[in-house]
Amino acid sequence: MEKELLKSFIPKKELNSKVWYTNNKSSKADNAENYKIRPEVREKLLEISNQFISFLGVDVVISDLIIIGSLVNYNWSEYSDIDLHVVVDYDQFAENQKELYVEFFDLKKVIFNQKHNIKFFGYDVECFVQSEKETTFSSGVYSILFDEWISVPKKESSDQIDFDLLKEKSRQWMSIIDGVLDNIEDEDPEEIKDLIKKYKEKLKKFRNCGLQKGGEMSLENLVFKVLRRNGYIEKLYDYPTKMIDKKLSMKQ
Repeated sequence: MEKELLKSFIPKKELNSKVWYTNNKSSKADNAENYKIRPEVREKLLEISNQFISFLGVDVVISDLIIIGSLVNYNWSEYSDIDLHVVVDYDQFAENQKELYVEFFDLKKVIFNQKHNIKFFGYDVECFVQSEKETTFSSGVYSILFDEWISVPKKESSDQIDFDLLKEKSRQWMSIIDGVLDNIEDEDPEEIKDLIKKYKEKLKKFRNCGLQKGGEMSLENLVFKVLRRNGYIEKLYDYPTKMIDKKLSMKQ
């Protein structure tokens, strides 16, 4: 496993200065409460939010616009991105329509992010629709709508990371993913989709359990980030489409 990838998990002393600034010269830079988002960054994120909301194509009341992810925390690195969430109260929709809206917004999110390649200082910006009732386990959450911290990130020590265990658990999951993909090639398309969905849900549950217990620096969350940064998450998520396309195609 690459050394640079593992080193990327070591927390920084300050938040990323391209996104954040301390609004008082006497403020301690190691205390996130003293940071504000740079006005030009916030303005651009609000523009992106408006574009995304317009792209959704339906009248929807927005509760908040928030950003989460490692760039809203001390563990930012070259692998970081900005997750821009449009927060929606699904109770504004009829009960029998809520599931349809969830699926519709998920589909719109995928199409919007595929159509656009938005970057801030080289970091990807991706848009999502989040339910108001959904719990966000990220230790850093900032409202760009109200320009204030919702959850202030806390600096954590890299001493709590067991890098040997992190490598071992990551390799176990890589082996599981390789094994699943190697053994479902002959299955029919629906079986492939069901099996991939099953392991995606297992991986999501694995990560969320870690976030609930130990936050951003939990072993489970770091394993997930290793898999995302080394391409294994993409490999798992993209496989059904590639394999189904292959099965539906005909050679000359």
